[in-house]
Amino acid sequence: MNPQQPAPTCFRHPDRVTGLGCTRCGRPACPECLRPAAVGQQCVECVRQGAADVRPVRTVAGAPAPARPTPLVTYALIALNVAVFAATAAQAGSIVDNDRSRLFRDWDLVPPLVGHGEWIRVLTAGFLHFGPLHLAVNMFALYVLGRDTEMVLGRARYIAVYLVSLLGGSAAALALAPTLSSTAGASGAIYGLFGAMTVILLRLRQSPVQMLVLIAVNLLISVSLPGISLWGHLGGLAGGTIAAVGILFLPQWLKARSTESARLIGWAAVGGVAVLALMIIVAAGLQRAL
Repeated sequence: MNPQQPAPTCFRHPDRVTGLGCTRCGRPACPECLRPAAVGQQCVECVRQGAADVRPVRTVAGAPAPARPTPLVTYALIALNVAVFAATAAQAGSIVDNDRSRLFRDWDLVPPLVGHGEWIRVLTAGFLHFGPLHLAVNMFALYVLGRDTEMVLGRARYIAVYLVSLLGGSAAALALAPTLSSTAGASGAIYGLFGAMTVILLRLRQSPVQMLVLIAVNLLISVSLPGISLWGHLGGLAGGTIAAVGILFLPQWLKARSTESARLIGWAAVGGVAVLALMIIVAAGLQRAL
């Protein structure tokens, strides 16, 4: 008479008798160590190994595609713009006439002041707004455009395109706007996102017609209404568009052989646009200082 076989125990908890097992490796496992699978149930080690074997999903720009993307950079940019507006309104004692605040006067883009050494204005002006309506319109556009652009490009390249667009808008305004003008607002950066989103649609082989119509309508408004920096908008549009082309199309045109080389080409293109914008800023600033 054969002795009774010992009852199987969990391979991770030898003190637990179990009649269950992993459908992948076949090892006995207790309910605590099993996870539901497409077929049967798998132990935690097989689940971990399976997750490691699956290649991560990426966007057309090579950025990881999270299951539930949260546009943290977009939210941070909106919060920063709102905080700066609140500071200027508090200093001025007025929400409507916040441009009278000391912070606003220290940060807005005034060409002669930039030429005399206040170069930081080319960046800080992009976080100022003339009144609540100007802020609300720009932040709504940033929220709508930023979420999808950030998801496709990834956070690092998204903020890079945003800043390059801001610099492009400042460069154009500094070079072509009236000498004694005061330029402020995130519009240049947002126009850059318009251009970037158009390039993204082209890369995804989707029709960019609606985006092009939206850009045309906004440019028409820029021409029709007084006090709007057309050159700042056009400069931002050019900067964002060229940077996005460098990220999404240039690696393909140069026949990049790996994801890493494509990533480096994209960053080099963004850097090139930034250097060009800075060169225009320096040249225009020095010219305005004369």
